[in-house]
Parts: sequence; structure tokens; C-alpha cells
Amino acid sequence: QMYMVESGGGSVQAGGALRLSCNFTKYTSSVYCMAWFRQAPGKEREGVASIDSNGITTYADSVKGRFTISTDNAKTILYLQMNSLKPEDTAMYYCVAEPLKIGGGYCPYPSTDFDYWGQGTQVTVSS
Repeated sequence: QMYMVESGGGSVQAGGALRLSCNFTKYTSSVYCMAWFRQAPGKEREGVASIDSNGITTYADSVKGRFTISTDNAKTILYLQMNSLKPEDTAMYYCVAEPLKIGGGYCPYPSTDFDYWGQGTQVTVSS
């Protein structure tokens, strides 16, 4: 079982920045893909960004150029640096992970079909 704990959320004004962190409680050598998702009230959960074990990143069009996904060297912490925040970025943000399975690695992003989910951290951007 993989447990992740998100932190770093909060309230900021438009144009501000936040950095979300996701701490993994186990060594992540068995994780193939990590990602951030978000869900705003009344809307479906959507993918924000992903990173695989080779360091390849993918971003939603709405956050390209503003958000950066990364990990620490030990790959036990997943980050999401969010700059130039907009009110439409307001949502609950979730850290997710997909393990390496027999047969090879697969990253479900932008599908929500990830095995492990954190509890979420709230981001609120005011205009």
C-alpha cells in the first residue's frame, strides 16, 4: 500500500504562486508514474500534470507555462510549482501514483485510473 500526504495548499490572490508537495510514505522505486489532479466544485476531476520514471512530463493546456511538476532526487517527494495563479485554478489538488506492474510501466494520465490517491490539499485563488 502506498500512502501520500499533500501539503502546501492555501489562499492566494491572482498572480500569486504556491508550491504543493506530496510526501510518499514508502520508497518510490516501484512507482512508474506520478501526477497531480484537481477538482473544482461542481466539476469533474481533471489532470494537471504527470511525470514518469524517466522524467518525462506532461501538462494540461490550461497550466502549460505556469505550472511545473518535479520530484526530489530520492523521488520520495512530488512537487507542483504553480505560478501566475488564476481564479479558475481554485480546486482541491490530489497527488496520485501508479506502480510499475508486471509487463511494464504504464501511465494512465490524463485518465484518473491511478492506483493510489492522496487526501488532497485545497488551493483557493481570489481575483
